Amino acid sequence: MKTATLLIACDDKPGLVSSFAQFIAANGGNILDADQHTEHETNQFFMRLVFDTAGFALDEPACRSALVRLSSNIPNMRWQLFMGGNLPRVALMCSKTAHCVYDLLVRHAMGELPGEVALVISNHDDLRQVADHFGIPFTHVPVDKDNKQAAEDQHEALLAEHGIDLIVLARYMQVVGPGFCQRWAGRCINIHHSFLPAFVGAKPYHQAFERGVKIIGATAHYVTAELDQGPIIEQDIAHVGHHASVKELTRLGRDVERQVLARAVRWHLERRIIIHNNRTVVFV
Repeated sequence: MKTATLLIACDDKPGLVSSFAQFIAANGGNILDADQHTEHETNQFFMRLVFDTAGFALDEPACRSALVRLSSNIPNMRWQLFMGGNLPRVALMCSKTAHCVYDLLVRHAMGELPGEVALVISNHDDLRQVADHFGIPFTHVPVDKDNKQAAEDQHEALLAEHGIDLIVLARYMQVVGPGFCQRWAGRCINIHHSFLPAFVGAKPYHQAFERGVKIIGATAHYVTAELDQGPIIEQDIAHVGHHASVKELTRLGRDVERQVLARAVRWHLERRIIIHNNRTVVFV
């Protein structure tokens, strides 16, 4: 079945659901899934529509033109349209820690991610054998304080060459530059091994141990130029006791990281996320 997904954000007013449903029906589409949310504090309306395009009268350019006309009558309407059968292409960026890369590649091999992992990039060569095991191209791009811009230029060339739609920082332990963040805004997901906004920065499990926390967590968020401050997609926790060492906290945390990152990546690929200011609306 050929489907399309339409994401909408606009000022709330009566009749919006009817307007969008009528738009699809009038052009021969059949709605397969619909979800909506109204944020009363800011008077914002959000909606996700998935519809069958088998009998849809508009091709993608014509549909986009029609949506432009429709949006002219709806205050502050922003929309994203995803049509066509091509799977989004994904690049994983990592350093030496393997658990998130392994997990995503296993899920990809099992058909659990609605995207195509096309490339693994790392600033170390340690995980080459992981990518090789799954038959995914691996490129080692060394990064140090003197070559950061050259390395990012090489990253951009690789991402363009492989037609990448989404970057996943799967424990990539380098800070990416503001230009890179801006170019990939809303298309670059990071996993932070902490329950943000607590314990930002380095060694969060050591920080957690020192504070005697009773829960640890992980946060998947979109990357922005402000470190660890991007729109949060998903979070989860594990309960711990006073007996847990840093090693045990790290082991438990890795389990949470894998699950949180996988959910965030899947939801992005399924077009379930709308970014609004520095927040997300996630239709799950």
